[in-house]
Amino acid sequence: MGIADTAESWETVDSRTPFQGAKTSVSSDRVRMPDGSLATRDYQVHPGSVCVVALDADGAVLVLRQYRHPVRHRLWELPAGLLDVPGENPLHAAQRELYEEAHVKAETWNVLVDFFASPGGSDEAVRVFLARDLSEAEGERYAGEGEEADMELARVPLADLVRGVLEGRFGNAALATGVLALATALAAPGGLTALRPADAAWPARPYRP
Repeated sequence: MGIADTAESWETVDSRTPFQGAKTSVSSDRVRMPDGSLATRDYQVHPGSVCVVALDADGAVLVLRQYRHPVRHRLWELPAGLLDVPGENPLHAAQRELYEEAHVKAETWNVLVDFFASPGGSDEAVRVFLARDLSEAEGERYAGEGEEADMELARVPLADLVRGVLEGRFGNAALATGVLALATALAAPGGLTALRPADAAWPARPYRP
């Protein structure tokens, strides 16, 4: 490949935190532009997220329907969660979320795709895993709270999800990115064998092994 994103950091003259929430905050930075002028950039400071495309033996993907208050929609999404612990291994977090939200475990894991959720207004980095060889998890189901208390669970053929994304019926960014990435990987030379291992480095969110 001839092109790739590159890490770069322009000079931050000063920074303040006008809002601090339970999980995220807002940073207001004065940044020096290439012409020497200063500009203010306000953005959400986010710990990062993991999502799971859980693919079963019949070619269906496990999805969840959940209410999202900021957009006033009930969205179909992938099992997902925050990287609550600094330096947390994202694979461990993804396995936890798959268990808690779907009561499912998987034997085979790969990194499917990494992306920045909204780089113009947030530093949130997202890693999407592909999980295969699924089975029911042992033990009692996790009791969800808040928006998770009435989540709806479904297994939908991958082709139907891809069609829904292209028709504008699904608006969750991680769902769209994940299912389109999986469809692309399946059609590419080498198929899923070309995917990165589950412990692949993630410069956007370095973690402990």
